[in-house]
Amino acid sequence: MRALLLVLLCSVTLAAQQAGPATVTNADLLAGLTTDGSKWLLYHGNYFGHRFSPLTQITPQNVSQLKAQWTFQTRLTPNFQTTPLLVDNVLYVTGFNGTAWAIDARSGRQIWAYRRNMPEDFRGCCGPNNRGFAAHGDKLFLGTGDAHLVALDMKTGDVVWDVELADYKKGYSATVAPIVVKDKVIIGIAGAEFGIRGFIDAFDVNTGKKAWRFYTVAGPGEPGGQTWPKGTDAYLRGGGSIARRAP
Repeated sequence: MRALLLVLLCSVTLAAQQAGPATVTNADLLAGLTTDGSKWLLYHGNYFGHRFSPLTQITPQNVSQLKAQWTFQTRLTPNFQTTPLLVDNVLYVTGFNGTAWAIDARSGRQIWAYRRNMPEDFRGCCGPNNRGFAAHGDKLFLGTGDAHLVALDMKTGDVVWDVELADYKKGYSATVAPIVVKDKVIIGIAGAEFGIRGFIDAFDVNTGKKAWRFYTVAGPGEPGGQTWPKGTDAYLRGGGSIARRAP
């Protein structure tokens, strides 16, 4: 795709247009894909990764009646690899090069736009792509090409907190959609093609304080660490990216 066109197709009344909650709770995330189709709160729809809408209004018999209701033009030309979230009749969409939008799902009207100023010396292998937001409470969580995790206010798009995951100058980047579990937002790092040591971090959803880090490449004294040549630091360049792909 050379540009992203978000097109709402409907000739039947979509349940996704029904009123939803103002914030996202742990119970909402656990419920996942509700039968009325009014929410899409995780990258895959639910924790099981089903990525399958429970809506039954569109069938083989009526699919030919679908008509475009609106189109949203991002005015960006590179490819998109994102999955929008749907919360309270609003689509939250991430894009190329540190961009994101909140869009009224009923009209296609832009509510707010976010743009991160990416460093000129960014060197990610495939460009600063992004796979999507995570949501919890009144916040959205976004990984950035320059290896930060950013929390945005869901209503305004303003930055609530911003933490550095790693030094992007060493090849680290964040393209994966984060996931929220209870009070932690969890995200992995990309950049294996530059010889980084992959990891997964967890942060407090409210403060951005780091809770823990798990390295995906074992080091000395860790299970699997003995597989590296003894007396070397090769494990520091072992790769192990976390880069969930969009379908």
